[in-house]
Amino acid sequence: MAMRLEAEIPALRRYAFALLRDHNRADDLVQDCLERAISRWYLRRTDGDLRAWLFTIMRNLHISAGRQSQRRGPHHDLDTVTLPGSPADQDHGIAVRDILEALDRLSDDQKSLLLLVGVEDLSYEQAAAVIGVPVGTVMSRLSRARQKFRSILDNKTPVTLRRVK
Repeated sequence: MAMRLEAEIPALRRYAFALLRDHNRADDLVQDCLERAISRWYLRRTDGDLRAWLFTIMRNLHISAGRQSQRRGPHHDLDTVTLPGSPADQDHGIAVRDILEALDRLSDDQKSLLLLVGVEDLSYEQAAAVIGVPVGTVMSRLSRARQKFRSILDNKTPVTLRRVK
């Protein structure tokens, strides 16, 4: 069990950092995920994909923490509050910042799906298992997420979909 979990830690850390963009909080999320996985190891399906199961646990923990922080409000650490003004950014830093801001403007479902498929290289089937929806739903949501992400990066107004009944 330990060896199988250890092999997944780098991918879990990448995904956690991509979600939170804070190394300390990302490490805490990975630790919570691994703790939950170990304590509930007996609930894991033996024929299931371990990686997808771990990403599901992490995603659910992240969503729960997000809901909890919405109820509590924002937290500002006095040691990290910056004074007005900042050093000049280089072009690469600006591009990375734009991408991260565009990711933040996506809904949690869209951001999570883009990160699972685009960054963590999960297959559509694995992403569907993580999120708990059919593969076709993953494909359509991913298409809409990519379209919205591109429109945000192109400084256009986000594409709004109309509801057809």
